[in-house]
Amino acid sequence: MENDSSAAGMGSVLGRLSKIFGDAFEAAGFERELGEVQPSNRPDLGEFQCNGPLAAAKRHKQNPAAIAGKVVAELERGERFGTVSVTPPGFLNVTLDDRWLADAVIRQQGDGRLDGRGLLPRQRVLVDYGGANVAKPLHVGHLRAAVIGEALKRIGRFLGHDVLGDVHLGDWGLQMGMLIHELSLRFPELPYFDPSYSGEYPEEPPVTVDDLDQLYPIASEKAKKDPEFMEAARQATMELQSGRPGYRALWQRLVDVSVRDLEADYRNLNVEFDLWLGESHTHDDAERMVEELAENGKAERSQGALVIHVEEEGDGSPVPPLMLRKSDGAFTYGTTDLATILQRVRDYSPEVILYVVDARQKTHFQQVFRAAKKVGIAPPELSLEHIAFGTMNGLDGKPFRTRAGGTTKLKDLIAQINEYAMRRLEQLGEASDLDEAGKVHVARMVGIATLKFADLSNHRLKDYIFDPERFSSFEGKTGPYLLYSTVRARAVLRKAEERGIPVGELAPPREGDIRKAVLTLSELPDAVMAAWSNRTPNVLCDYAYRLASSFNSFYHEHPILREEDETVRGSYLWLTRAVATTLERVLDLLGMEVPARM
Repeated sequence: MENDSSAAGMGSVLGRLSKIFGDAFEAAGFERELGEVQPSNRPDLGEFQCNGPLAAAKRHKQNPAAIAGKVVAELERGERFGTVSVTPPGFLNVTLDDRWLADAVIRQQGDGRLDGRGLLPRQRVLVDYGGANVAKPLHVGHLRAAVIGEALKRIGRFLGHDVLGDVHLGDWGLQMGMLIHELSLRFPELPYFDPSYSGEYPEEPPVTVDDLDQLYPIASEKAKKDPEFMEAARQATMELQSGRPGYRALWQRLVDVSVRDLEADYRNLNVEFDLWLGESHTHDDAERMVEELAENGKAERSQGALVIHVEEEGDGSPVPPLMLRKSDGAFTYGTTDLATILQRVRDYSPEVILYVVDARQKTHFQQVFRAAKKVGIAPPELSLEHIAFGTMNGLDGKPFRTRAGGTTKLKDLIAQINEYAMRRLEQLGEASDLDEAGKVHVARMVGIATLKFADLSNHRLKDYIFDPERFSSFEGKTGPYLLYSTVRARAVLRKAEERGIPVGELAPPREGDIRKAVLTLSELPDAVMAAWSNRTPNVLCDYAYRLASSFNSFYHEHPILREEDETVRGSYLWLTRAVATTLERVLDLLGMEVPARM
């Protein structure tokens, strides 16, 4: 149930109704939390419902219908918000008063800005949602983490939380040793490989991003087939992590050139990070942490390795120990992740850390989170959450790949979808009055909306099939449909302004299409809070689609600018503006941009 501040925040109708009903239950001698109101699952009986009398009957051994009658009697003494009926055995059904509903939505919209601050207690949140690796291009496997994480970051900020996004680069593992060794074989004359060199190292990277794209697969394949190459790569990794100057300098150049490319790829997705920290950032912390855990007995020796036992009573299946140091002395991903929690707690004091990583890593994060709590690295009040997600699949139901069967690079997928969007625009005759640059700009927005909505509209835990034909359509539950609906609303407002037609005040919504749109507008705070509380951006996708659909029904049934009654026309324009503003806000929370024209 929402509290008073949430009800005041964006004028949540559910919040206000729950408070009114909570007061009535309390006045009738029952617990106020029984007054929680929810949207009705029987619209023929009312717009909202409260099932509290049934729960009260079980608690207090009383007749639910009698309890409902007492609550209704108390409601009739208070604020006039609508009509309440009782359905056996004790359901309370609510239909809102037209004027009360209009006033609630007017308050919610305020001065045209939608501000979610104050809806929930403010928290310091860190979202780990990148997982990109240095020297490797982003591929479709990085898409879900990026778009889900970006949406959660934006939703959290909208609600007033202090949110930081961290890319958490993979920049310190064996892949760096493989590359360093491969480069030493190809360019042995470079000063990075001369252990006696004491001068300044070149500022320019010795390779480009395209070079790295070709070199890494070659080095990786060699490491799999050639034990000597693998051993040399391991040695290079150890020397890099131990601080060999030439290797550190070369590593920094490789990081720099990779990050520039990664930033551009993420920017194409409308994804931005506050922190570009990598595994390397916690290397020194990891060394000290492992030594301290070994000294104080919180980590134990097991078959030559150093581990933290994390099994707990009641585990349905065994949870393996978290390995900190292998028998050969090497660190693991678990070591790095534990040290990262240590660093984040020290530097940012987060109250919540969200790890947006695919569901296959469930056991790993279970180990890390338990270990962090057990050894005291994560304070008891810190919430560590694995925001798991399923896979993006192709039309064959298998993980999305190129036609040749290889992994699709993310930049290639974006380019393909943008081209698809351009063809769609041309087929429909949209954006025809724009120059070529303008069309490309709009096609990019449509393409990104296609990709993001296809992903975010599914519950994150589900696998989904990416069908470009379906998701690029301007009809149905798609990103392009939402963009088009928003642009349509803005076009109406622009024409009204050009003709000097003013926006009026929202009239009490009595008609079906208008009332449905106004009721949907009123649900915004609840949709945002549900999306955040459950870490499920698909709730906002559903909300945006319902709002756009209700507006389009209203738009087709009512000639807004041709309406002769000035008061009615002004009310129509108010509703149109509210829908446009709300859709723009929600799409922004989902990481999508809306073109000015289409």
